Amino acid sequence: MDIIKQFTLNSQQRYAFMIVTSHLDDENQIHTGSADNHLLMFVPGCGGTGKSQLIRGITQYFQITKRGKMLRKLAPTSIAAAEIDGLTIHSFLGESRKNSKKKQTRTFRPGDTKLENEWRHVKYLIIDEMSMVGLSLLARLNRIVKTAKHINSDIPFGGVNVIFFGDYLQYSPVLDRPLYHSCTSAEQITERQIDMRCAQKLISQMSCVVELSQQMRTEDLRYLDLLNRLRSGQSTIEDYQLLCTRIVGNSKLQASLRQKPWNEAPILVFRNTLRTQINNRAVLNKAMEMGLRPMVCAAQDYFQ
Repeated sequence: MDIIKQFTLNSQQRYAFMIVTSHLDDENQIHTGSADNHLLMFVPGCGGTGKSQLIRGITQYFQITKRGKMLRKLAPTSIAAAEIDGLTIHSFLGESRKNSKKKQTRTFRPGDTKLENEWRHVKYLIIDEMSMVGLSLLARLNRIVKTAKHINSDIPFGGVNVIFFGDYLQYSPVLDRPLYHSCTSAEQITERQIDMRCAQKLISQMSCVVELSQQMRTEDLRYLDLLNRLRSGQSTIEDYQLLCTRIVGNSKLQASLRQKPWNEAPILVFRNTLRTQINNRAVLNKAMEMGLRPMVCAAQDYFQ
């Protein structure tokens, strides 16, 4: 298939791609889950294993087969949503913080024409960065999608097929419980607890898993081993020493940012102030190189 070649999908990515696209085409050549063929799927994988690239390939398939309206993509943060050309989950839920002291939430009820129109053609939902999606958030999302679809409450996500992408060892949810959290009977029964248990039931129905383990971002085996140990909290002193070789210390600061490789290399720093100084220096260097006079535009922000 041209898309597999275009996005250079490896065997693991290709298998996940074929599950989704075969399900979309209703070929049923690969067993993908429940008896009613409702696809509830996990695609876990650490950073660099090609999760975003796989999402792009799936998106492209929907588009070239004229079924782009059937796919919706959500992520818990704006950066993650932008990476897959999707929306943030909170923006979809209608949650905003126009007033810093009070969160404003859109109310969804059966018969909400706007909501129904938004989901009328949606058959597939991709949720990226699943480690940051909490049980309460997932329960709200499930409730709203079912409201939009007018489906029996026993059917997860109103019958919409859902594919989760992410890595549980990455960032966890903020003010929420991760999807792998186990609610105990000793915990006080509250509305929040009920939501979390409903979300747990949803997660337990996920019956299709394709793990991405082939590293696509780096071929440096030493660095890859370092990352794997760091990911599992088993870093060594040798790992620390290797990372120290990549630090630009005082002894090297005499090298100009106008010279290679520093004028092209991404530079990672801890503080925004240092980042701003480096960016300003880069702008001045570029202006001098092009013989232009730099212009400073001061932005004014207002907050009520």
